[in-house]
Amino acid sequence: MKLNKTIVHLLATIGLVACATVSTAQAAAPMHPKQVPGYYRMMLGAFEITALHDGGIGIDSALMRGNQAEIQSTLARALIMNSKEVPGSVVGFLVNTGSKLVLIDAGAGGHWGGPALGRLVSNLKAAGYRPDQVDLVLVTHLHADHVGGIYDSKGNRVFKNAEIMMKRADSNYWLSKEAAAMAPEAAQIFFTVARDAAKPYLAAGKWKPFEGTPEIVPGIRPKEIAGHTPGHVGYEVESQGQKLLIWGDVVHMAAVQMPHPEVGIVFDVDGPTAIKSRAALFAELAEEKTLVGGAHIPFPSLGRLRKEETGYTWLPVTFMNLK
Repeated sequence: MKLNKTIVHLLATIGLVACATVSTAQAAAPMHPKQVPGYYRMMLGAFEITALHDGGIGIDSALMRGNQAEIQSTLARALIMNSKEVPGSVVGFLVNTGSKLVLIDAGAGGHWGGPALGRLVSNLKAAGYRPDQVDLVLVTHLHADHVGGIYDSKGNRVFKNAEIMMKRADSNYWLSKEAAAMAPEAAQIFFTVARDAAKPYLAAGKWKPFEGTPEIVPGIRPKEIAGHTPGHVGYEVESQGQKLLIWGDVVHMAAVQMPHPEVGIVFDVDGPTAIKSRAALFAELAEEKTLVGGAHIPFPSLGRLRKEETGYTWLPVTFMNLK
């Protein structure tokens, strides 16, 4: 069938207009340089667990204590090419037991780590909760990226109805003027943030250090994990036979310390003890297939360990819808 010249010209014109329209539409769609809200939710028996992302930062592998050639080789095998900016996370965990709302570690609160951190509270709100609903904040230790989030830029309490609990040995150390005076300059920020965080809660009678490993609320008890700080603990969360260990700072650089648990970090107050604790804990967790929440494991920071011929592999949780 032959088309006359007028129809051919008309079809060609329509085609050009359509192409121009498509091209313009594609160019007009702006980019959206924002990430999704940083929370991940799962059930542990009858308990609701929500991982809350405080932010992501790069960690210099020079901070790790071990065979540096082996550390660099391990990072290369993990396809991490910039060893001065190894991707890292800061994460807290919200546990709703049904009767208590418990936050385990509170992030940096903007007091340490720069603008990349300090997002835990905004993510808590995005997850459907308010800070004034939190009954209890359990802190694994008083480093700035775990306790900084409990107070705001004006020195006020963020969690106005919550008690703050931690091992007494950690409170005694980080609030001690004598210990601060003996510490190196690089460590002073940790003492400053710990004192500033404690101040409004001490004034309100809400700062509650504990001894031993008592069950703090039904289903949650501390677990001593020695070495990182004088009172470093994890928290065991258990419901209907299911168990989760939120382990604080057992691992800082998963890409290195999973295959090489013998590698430490400069932030360990007692490096040899921290390494010994990690080796024993890894073996226990892998044997029992216990679910783990790690503050510096890549988000959502929940998973299990599998023993390998050398070291361990981290097996992250799989995203699942909640019923």
